[in-house]
Amino acid sequence: MVHEIIDGTYRQTNLTNESPEYLASREELRLAEIELLNQRERVAALRRALPKGATIQDYEFLEGPTSLDDGDAPTKNVRLSNLFTAPDRSLVIYHFMYGKKQTNACPMCTAWIDSFNGVAHHLAQNVDLAIVAAADSSTLRAYARKRGWDKLRLLSAGDNTFKYDLGSEDSEGHQDSTISVFTRDSDGTLRHFYSGHPGLANDIKERGIDELNPIWNVMDLTPQGRGKWYASLEYGTKVQAARG
Repeated sequence: MVHEIIDGTYRQTNLTNESPEYLASREELRLAEIELLNQRERVAALRRALPKGATIQDYEFLEGPTSLDDGDAPTKNVRLSNLFTAPDRSLVIYHFMYGKKQTNACPMCTAWIDSFNGVAHHLAQNVDLAIVAAADSSTLRAYARKRGWDKLRLLSAGDNTFKYDLGSEDSEGHQDSTISVFTRDSDGTLRHFYSGHPGLANDIKERGIDELNPIWNVMDLTPQGRGKWYASLEYGTKVQAARG
C-alpha cells in the first residue's frame, strides 16, 4: 500500500471513516514512534561503539550430540572459542535460568528460547548463537526435546565459572536470565563485548531485555497492552478455546 500525506497527516490506512480525533492522535503517535526509532538507533550505535571489553578465559562447556534425536550421549567438551564459526563474527549466548538453585526451567527464559529457535536460521547468517544452562547436559537436552529446540546449540556450563563471571548466577547458585555477546580478536584473544539483564536499576527489575522477544512488543500494539501477562510453561483452556 502506498502511503501519503493528506491534510498534514501521514495516513496509515485507506479507511474513509476515521474521525479527526483519531487521525490527530494517530499522527501524534506516529511522531512518537519516529522518536522511539531514533532512540533505538542511538542506543544501538552506543552499543556498537563500546571500547574493547575485558579479555576472558576460554571456558569449557559440555555439549551432547548435534541432533536431539540421537540421545544425550556421548557428550563432548567444547571451548568458548570453538563456538565461533568464522572470523569477524560475534558470538551471542543466552544464559538459561535452569540448574542449581533453579530446579525448574524458567518460563520467561523458555519463551525467549522458543523465539530464538524459530529465528536461529536467520541469525546464523550474521552471528553465532548458543544457549548455556547450569543444568547438566542430559537434563537440558530432555527439556529442549520437549520444547522442540532443534536449531540451537545447547551447552551445560558444567563446573566452570562462566555464569557466575558474567553475572547470571550468584555464589549460592541462584540463576538470572542474561544475554551476552563475545568477540574474538585476530590473534584469538577472547573478549566480552556486552551483557544485558532484565534488571536495569533498583526499580527496574524485569524490562531490560524485553526487545529480545516479540511477545511484549506485539501485545503493546493492542489497546489492552501487555498488562500483567507472564509467560507460562503450559497454557490453559482459555487459549485452547480461542484457537477453536
